[in-house]
Amino acid sequence: MRQAPKGAVLDQVVAVVGPTASGKTELAVALARALGGEVISADSRQVYRRLDAGTAKPSRDAQGLVEGIAYHLVDVADPAETFDAGRFARLAGEVLAQIKGRGRVPIVAGGTGLYVRALLEGLSEMPPSDPKIRERLTAAAKEEGRSALHERLSKIDPAAAAAIPANNIQRVLRALEVYELTGKPISSFWTRDKKSSANAVFFLIDWPNDELKARVKLRAERMWPDMLEETKRLLAAGFSGAEPGFQSLGYREAISVSKGELSRDEGLALLIRSTNQYAKRQRTWFKNQTPGARVIPGGPLDAMVAKALEALHVTPALAR
Repeated sequence: MRQAPKGAVLDQVVAVVGPTASGKTELAVALARALGGEVISADSRQVYRRLDAGTAKPSRDAQGLVEGIAYHLVDVADPAETFDAGRFARLAGEVLAQIKGRGRVPIVAGGTGLYVRALLEGLSEMPPSDPKIRERLTAAAKEEGRSALHERLSKIDPAAAAAIPANNIQRVLRALEVYELTGKPISSFWTRDKKSSANAVFFLIDWPNDELKARVKLRAERMWPDMLEETKRLLAAGFSGAEPGFQSLGYREAISVSKGELSRDEGLALLIRSTNQYAKRQRTWFKNQTPGARVIPGGPLDAMVAKALEALHVTPALAR
C-alpha cells in the first residue's frame, strides 16, 4: 500500500468536517488516496447496520474498501443498540492507533461534531442514567412531542440543542436527564483537556447556503425511494421504528408513509426540511467549535483536494 508523503503530515490526524451533503466522504477518500491514508467515519448514523439508504454510506466492496481506501467505523452496531460518543471514541481511538501503526495517515470524516470532539479531545465523564428520570422524560416526549422537549433543551443548553436534532429523541432525553442530575448543561461535559487535537488539521467544507440547499434536495430526492423500500423491509422484519438507529433523518417520515399517515411527497418535503435544519446546526457547530479549521470552499472535488494539500504543504506531485 502507498505510504504517505514524507513530512509533518505523518504525525497529524486530518479531520474533514462540514454539514451534511457537503462532500466530506468524497474529499476524505481523495485525501486518503493522495496521502496514503485510511478513513475513520465520524457519523453517528453510519454506525448502524441495515440502515443504508438514508445514512449516505459510501459504497464499499467485499473487503470494506471505498474506491480502494480502507473506511472504518461503518456498520458496527445493530439498529436496536444505543451508540454514543463515548463508545465511538473508544472504537475509533483503537482504529486510529492501528492506522498510525501501519505508517498511514488517519483521516477522520463526518458531520457528527460531538464524535469528532470525543475522538480528538476526549469527553468528561458523565453521570450514569437514572431510570426514573428517563421514564418521566420519555413519557413527556410522548405527551408533548419531540419538538417540545427539544425546545426545552434549547432554553437550558443552546449549544446542545444546536448539536442534537429534535428527531434524535434519545440524545435529547439524555441531555435533559444530565441537566436534572447535575444542574449542568450536557455541553459542559463535552470539553476537557485536549489530548490529541493539537496534532489534528481540520478542513471545514463550506458551500454557499443556496448551493448547499440544492445539494441537500438532490440527495434527498435520490435516496427517498430506497429509504421507503428499506423501511418497509425493516418493519416487516420485526423492527418497530422506535429503535435508536431509526432516529436518523428521514426514517420517521418513511415510517409514517408506510403507515399511510403521510404521502410520499409529504414525507420527502419533511425530509428535505429537516435535513436543511440539521445542516444549519452543523455549520454553526463547526464554525464555533473548530475556529482554527482551514475552510475549503465547496466546489469541484479536484479543487477541494488541491486546497487541502496546499494547506498540508504537500505538492500534487508528492501526493501522486
